[in-house]
Amino acid sequence: MYEQTYKCEQCAENTATSGLWKSLVPPALFPHSLASVSLVAEVIYKKFVLGVPLYRQLSEISRLGYHTSEATLTNWVIKAAQQLTPLYEEFHRQLCSAHHLQGDETPIEVLREPGKAATSKSYMWVARTPIKQPNPTVYYAYGATRSGAFAQSVYEGYQGVLQCDGYSGYNLLGTGVHRMGCWAHVRRKFYDANQAHIKGAQELLHLIDEMFTREREWQAYSPRVRRRRRRSSLRKILKRFWRIVDHTEVLSQSRLGKAITYAQSQRPYLDRIISDGVIDWSNNASERNMKSLVIGRKNWLFSTSTQGAESTAIWMTFIESAKANHIDPRQYLTDLLKASTVLPAFPKPEELAVYLPWNYRKHQNVDQRTDVNESPATTFAA
Repeated sequence: MYEQTYKCEQCAENTATSGLWKSLVPPALFPHSLASVSLVAEVIYKKFVLGVPLYRQLSEISRLGYHTSEATLTNWVIKAAQQLTPLYEEFHRQLCSAHHLQGDETPIEVLREPGKAATSKSYMWVARTPIKQPNPTVYYAYGATRSGAFAQSVYEGYQGVLQCDGYSGYNLLGTGVHRMGCWAHVRRKFYDANQAHIKGAQELLHLIDEMFTREREWQAYSPRVRRRRRRSSLRKILKRFWRIVDHTEVLSQSRLGKAITYAQSQRPYLDRIISDGVIDWSNNASERNMKSLVIGRKNWLFSTSTQGAESTAIWMTFIESAKANHIDPRQYLTDLLKASTVLPAFPKPEELAVYLPWNYRKHQNVDQRTDVNESPATTFAA
């Protein structure tokens, strides 16, 4: 991209000025770089939405006439994420203002992590609002460990309900976080026991499946109605399930024994769902968001640096939140990159709010009524 300057001789003579005029050129994404907004957006989209590693994108970019290196593409991805870090932090602030959240975590590999071997595990954490809540938000965070201390940083400032699995790291979140369990995690263990044809597992699995069946029938209901249905219909099934669990004698190290031990350890958190119509019966929504990362990880395998892992968390946050709000992630990425060139160095929350997915949807509707040559970023800035 280049900028042309013209001189008007008549203007210079009549106005006693230089008479120089410059064409209007959008701000560069990166100073002194050939990277355009559309090119970087496409690179990010292909990696994090389509799961195409950067080295495989090089051949296509080269075929189109631009010869570069994988290191350059990596720098683009990281630098663009860093420019949008204030918006990423605003996503976290919006997340922690919700009343109900779901959380999960999965291992990732970071090759050059200070103080750790290349083969050691790091973790990607995800937290999101339940599906039926307004302003769906999905937030990813990279952590070098799976410790409870990092869980505290992810949910810093949060006061409300958190649905998660039985991982002990969540125990450090404090009294302000009201934990609830996940019946999908319980079901998997009884399913494994049933697959091994262990006596007693089938009946317990059937009761869990019956609870899930009724939950599916109530998905369209309001939280108030769903809570009433749970208390009137599922309470009896739940009591029967716990009665059988309490009276089943089995070896603790058998598959059924492990399933029963896990269910009993989570019993207080599982029983709480009966009295809350907002939270889902399982944590599967956050696990589906994590699966999007896992599918991509199978292709690009690892992050080379901690900066790369942090940029992955940022881009996955934007992409999965866009999907949750029924927004085209490619267009959303493009408009966010355009916005990164006009945002101030220290933007205020109200300046960032217009780029949140639910507000972006409103601006999209406005853009459809404006001139086709006007970019969404220009409308946002106005």
